[in-house]
Amino acid sequence: MVGSAPNFPHGIADSLERISDLGAKYNIPVHVDCCLGGFLLPFMEKAGFEMDEMFDFRLRGVTSISCDTHKYGFAPKGTSVLIYRHEKLLHHQFFCQPDWMGGIYASSTLAGSRSGANIAACWATMMHFGIEGYVETTKKIIDTTRMIEKRLRAIQGIHVIGSPKLSVLAFTSSLFNIYALSSRMSKRGWSLTILQSPPAVHLCVTMNHTRANVAEEFLSDIEQVATELVEKPDNTVEGTLSLAAYLCPCLLKILRDE
Repeated sequence: MVGSAPNFPHGIADSLERISDLGAKYNIPVHVDCCLGGFLLPFMEKAGFEMDEMFDFRLRGVTSISCDTHKYGFAPKGTSVLIYRHEKLLHHQFFCQPDWMGGIYASSTLAGSRSGANIAACWATMMHFGIEGYVETTKKIIDTTRMIEKRLRAIQGIHVIGSPKLSVLAFTSSLFNIYALSSRMSKRGWSLTILQSPPAVHLCVTMNHTRANVAEEFLSDIEQVATELVEKPDNTVEGTLSLAAYLCPCLLKILRDE
């Protein structure tokens, strides 16, 4: 079984305590996808935020956790980690081909060979930030995210999806084409990831958004765009956004049919 902490589209975490209990009850391994939250969740309590649920090996049913160091760990890509509760679980990812004509070949990672340079850069990055550094970045990012969420909920036509707790805010609209909003925001220099089922977009808050006046400028722009679309609806979606917005659902249906 797999749970997200949090998921990528809407930034919402699954109830990992309940999933863990199920896994423990029926002896089923439980994996926590903590790729997005891996360098936020562990530091939230020290940053002064209350935790609704545990997410890690303190939950008896959790057997593995994945974490992307290149996201909020600020390390280079190619250094993501998969952590196991017990060493015996690690052996299931080993690959060995004893009768290959090139001789016995074994690999201890899913990707085969990995660059030592990236690993060294990841280590150096983590040593540079340290626990105090990650606590500080967590506080800035979560504070900024919650401020943006509160302001978004007050904008006519915008509906924030669910109750996100970390750094991703997904929102949609019943009054205008949300992809048209994304297109207009793109012209103003803002990048919003488009989503589907339902049509929506999300903002992934990073350290860039915590800089002086950045969040305020974003909110000012999105309020102006939303007001324009409420007063004068327009479904125009330009550039690559038009392909993603209108073709993705069709392609997804084709893939499902196949």
